[in-house]
Amino acid sequence: MRVNYGYIKVLILLGLVVFLYAFTNARNKSRVVAKPIVEFLGSDNLYLTHDNVSKLLIQNYGGVKNVPKETLVLNELEKALKSNPMIKTAEVYVAVNGKLNAEIEQKTPIARVSTNASYYIDDEGSSMPLSKNYSARVPLVTGYVEKNNLKKVFKIARKINKDEFLKKHVFEIHQDINMNLYLRLRKCDFIVQLGDGEFLDKKINNLKAFYKQNQKNNTLNKYSQVNLQFENQVICTKI
Repeated sequence: MRVNYGYIKVLILLGLVVFLYAFTNARNKSRVVAKPIVEFLGSDNLYLTHDNVSKLLIQNYGGVKNVPKETLVLNELEKALKSNPMIKTAEVYVAVNGKLNAEIEQKTPIARVSTNASYYIDDEGSSMPLSKNYSARVPLVTGYVEKNNLKKVFKIARKINKDEFLKKHVFEIHQDINMNLYLRLRKCDFIVQLGDGEFLDKKINNLKAFYKQNQKNNTLNKYSQVNLQFENQVICTKI
């Protein structure tokens, strides 16, 4: 009986491959996770620190250093990070070398409420706590502001954040008890009355035209109020 050595070689090679795969897989699963590596995406302004994120991971998993890879539930770690009110998105993964990586995108504040409570309004219209690590240079929001009703304030704050003229000049947004909006500008004594926030683009264009003309004539500080609440009018009150 002729022995088919070629067939035997194939079986031995196949068995060796299976063994090596099983061995590598078992070793990879048993590899312990090293200290988390935290990377912040986007802005360099860190409202959270690397240590803050590491502590969040540890608190929600009882420690992620020197833990077997197979015991980690990455979705749960991501969920824990996203529950932090300063974090917009989070992705957690373990590299082949056993290092736990967390990629974090922070929320972006566009206004800071300073009433009986203090917090930021982010670029999606939600509240965001202040940070001990960094203070954002954004307009202050004063007056009558409810944390669960930020719609009007957010509308003007978003407009300011996207407009270079407003971003440069506006330092305060005020909302009165009737939900009417006002602006205060740097180096100007007058207050800008916007009304209910409707026809905002038209009103801002009127403000820019008024500012440009009076800056040219050096008369900006001769007014106490600039009323823009009517769409096609600029009503100025002199000091």
